[in-house]
Amino acid sequence: MLATAPDIYSALLILGYSHFPNAYITGLRHYDYLTGGLAVSEQEVLYDIADGVATITINRPAKYNALNTSVITTLREVFKKAEEDASVRAIILTGAGEKAFAAGADIAEFEGKDSKTVRPLAENGQELCKFIEAMSKPVIAAVNGFALGGGCEIAMSCDIRYASANARFGQPEINLGIIPGFGGTVRLARLVGLGMAKELTYSGDQIKSDEALRIGLVNKVFESVEALKDGVGALAKKLATKPGVALSLAKQSLNNTWENPLQNNLKFEVDVFCKTFDTEDKVEGVDAFLNKRDPTFKHK
Repeated sequence: MLATAPDIYSALLILGYSHFPNAYITGLRHYDYLTGGLAVSEQEVLYDIADGVATITINRPAKYNALNTSVITTLREVFKKAEEDASVRAIILTGAGEKAFAAGADIAEFEGKDSKTVRPLAENGQELCKFIEAMSKPVIAAVNGFALGGGCEIAMSCDIRYASANARFGQPEINLGIIPGFGGTVRLARLVGLGMAKELTYSGDQIKSDEALRIGLVNKVFESVEALKDGVGALAKKLATKPGVALSLAKQSLNNTWENPLQNNLKFEVDVFCKTFDTEDKVEGVDAFLNKRDPTFKHK
């Protein structure tokens, strides 16, 4: 039976969201499959495909796109769907509305949890982030407002982060007496450096988009949400035209720089570089270049 979670306004105040309206975060919602498609109760997650680009939208704007267990689980299923769909060449992740990408986890779900009972929640979030990071296709986060806590952690698992000028980033978990649990301490340090990651995690402070750009947390900032949509859409369409095999191998090689010693990474790069020479796309790309024409890639 579905239940409504208690008022979490006090928790939002602790996190520094004093400007948020008094709001209720809805608890668990069901999801199911219908004739090969994903049907989400109350459409908490939207999924659309156009021109080889899948757009995944966290659709809880009245709740600042807060992440509860249902949303996280559904996101995992939708990303899996996009990964398995050969027509999808690039993916955009964003939040509905102009106020939030995802303002963090559903804090109401923390109530009454201890070290054992909270583990499935943390592991669910970590599995989502690991899946996004390991996908064979590029994922672009379009950060249109608040990306705090779990929202910031999910954004960091994407390959590229574009933001609107009103975007805000932060890991405010320290203000609840906890720490990031979806991989935030690891990815933040790798993206912005250990010293800056410690300052943001220890203080729980939020930073504006221009500061996020300066420290390397985002790739580009746009003046408005509409400009952000246009910019992300243009990049996604561009990536969708690239040879899929080479793009996937490039992503693997770049991700390996975080995980393996330098010599292992260099060997892997040589191996996958050579592998691209066995693809039809390599033959097409070289021929198109030499004959001064646009290539037509088959992603093979």
